[in-house]
Amino acid sequence: MDVMGDKATLFESGRIVQPARRDEVGEKGEAVETREAVVETGEAVEEVRNRLAAEAGDIEAMSVLGAMLLRRGDLDGAEPQLRAATAAGDRAAANNLGVLLHQRGYADEAAGWWRVAAVAGSAAAAHALGRHHRERGDEPAAEYWLRQSAEQGHTLGAYALADLLEHRGDEGAERWMRAGAERGHREAAYRLARTLDRRALEVQETGGDNGVSASGLEEAEQWYRQAAARGHRRAALNLGAILEKRGELKEAGRWYLTSAKDGEARAACALGFLLRDAGDIESAAVWWLRAAQVGDGNAANALGALHAERGETQTAERWYRAAMDAGDINGAYNLALLCAEQGRTAHAEQWYRRAAYSGHREAANALAILLLHGGDTTGAEPWFSKAAEAGSVDAAFNLGILHAGRGEETMALAWYERAAAAGHTEAALQVGIARLREGDEQTAERHLRCAAGGGSAEAAYRLATVLDARRPPPPAHELGEASHETSECEEWYERAATQGHRRAQVRVGMLAAARGDVVEAARWYREAAEGGSRNGAFNLGLLLAREGSEPEAALWWTRAADAGHGRAALRLALVYARRGELAEGQRWADRAVSLGPAEVSERAERLRDALRQELSA
Repeated sequence: MDVMGDKATLFESGRIVQPARRDEVGEKGEAVETREAVVETGEAVEEVRNRLAAEAGDIEAMSVLGAMLLRRGDLDGAEPQLRAATAAGDRAAANNLGVLLHQRGYADEAAGWWRVAAVAGSAAAAHALGRHHRERGDEPAAEYWLRQSAEQGHTLGAYALADLLEHRGDEGAERWMRAGAERGHREAAYRLARTLDRRALEVQETGGDNGVSASGLEEAEQWYRQAAARGHRRAALNLGAILEKRGELKEAGRWYLTSAKDGEARAACALGFLLRDAGDIESAAVWWLRAAQVGDGNAANALGALHAERGETQTAERWYRAAMDAGDINGAYNLALLCAEQGRTAHAEQWYRRAAYSGHREAANALAILLLHGGDTTGAEPWFSKAAEAGSVDAAFNLGILHAGRGEETMALAWYERAAAAGHTEAALQVGIARLREGDEQTAERHLRCAAGGGSAEAAYRLATVLDARRPPPPAHELGEASHETSECEEWYERAATQGHRRAQVRVGMLAAARGDVVEAARWYREAAEGGSRNGAFNLGLLLAREGSEPEAALWWTRAADAGHGRAALRLALVYARRGELAEGQRWADRAVSLGPAEVSERAERLRDALRQELSA
């Protein structure tokens, strides 16, 4: 057992003389007595004074002298003094005699003297006796004596009792942990903060009262701060994490730095990420290196990623392996990604498997994709399932694709819905499309809104078409210009159009043309046409023709007709017929007949027959 507490709690005399503080260096460099020398001199004088008093039979002096010698490590000199004082009924001497005997390895005899002192009212001895019984496995006796110590206000006793009760799952542990924290015990403050922190997070996860969880987190932060201020490095780490999450990065960095300097690898790693985000990559690498060298896998992964970005693949691989050696399965996953980027498929599969077997869900998903690309559908599906069951949203979506490819629409939809519920944009789109096919417009709209809000241009377009179909006809205005307010469906069309969706661009152009904004309509038609939209090219041609630019219109109709647009081919046939280029007109009419639709084919056929008669006349 270690020496119990500081000077006051260890020796219980309160009579240790504290030497006065003096400067160590004189004003002009004169040699002066150092503080250490003053302390040593003061203690020597005190020791001589107590020794003389002890030799004269002063029990108090014997106790103090024994405590001084025990503190100095002079067990042989301390023992007779302490035994003499103990025999005379000095409880502080009895406690310190127990400490001495424990240091000599006589635990049972030490416990006997601690019991004597504890019965006489020594809180420090009760604490020591409680610890002795706990080490022997006698928890009832340990609890009795630790409670005696704690109830007398002994800080270490309160903490030791809290530790014992917490080990047993006793609700009373928090009360005594709080007592120890309030009396300045830094480990008690840290552990109390951890308890409050975990409880607040549990309340948040179960959807409990935000006020309760917020107050719990605030109190946890206060205790972390107290423990950190007393030099508790893990408290400083946790305090830094709280501050970082709140966006107070400067103060978070200071606590991470404090913790890291005290040897906390996780703080060094976290500090590295803060510095990286601030743009100081070189300093970040220094702290990651410091953390990685003492076995922090996350820091090793960060170094691996840094070197991989620089193209230093061998160094990156070395750090990823170091992360694996530290027990971080992300090292195997990152190494697999590195191999995959280099085209080393066999090695990538090996490392994906290692990470996947260790429970890395994204590695399981990546392994399944690798197997799927290799044609091994049978081997891929179990890994998709394992990743999805572990919570991989991408894996759930991929399972949907897998089942959809087999025509298993019900299973595909089930997996799409699972991924959509977790916020997967493309999965929400697929669910929306499926519900539209089934006629469930309300559910479809809900999923399309989720997908569109997540950035899917296709979902925004489909949502716009759903809303567009519900719009009432525009009201007639008797006087003045027609007023126009942008509807929700137009907003979604525009959002999809600005994201490059071709059909949405055409639709936005049509809406602009309908309200007479020819310039805006032409802009959207042109953008769609240049992106490969045959409808955009056809509509742009119509707009140009109405504006008197038929030659340019013909160019866009040609592009549309070459892409399979029947109406564009019919327009070209009419253009060439009016120009008198009958053979060219007949050729485009033939094309329009073949392209359709039926109405276009009928008109094109009549035009073709007329041109044929004209050519044969």
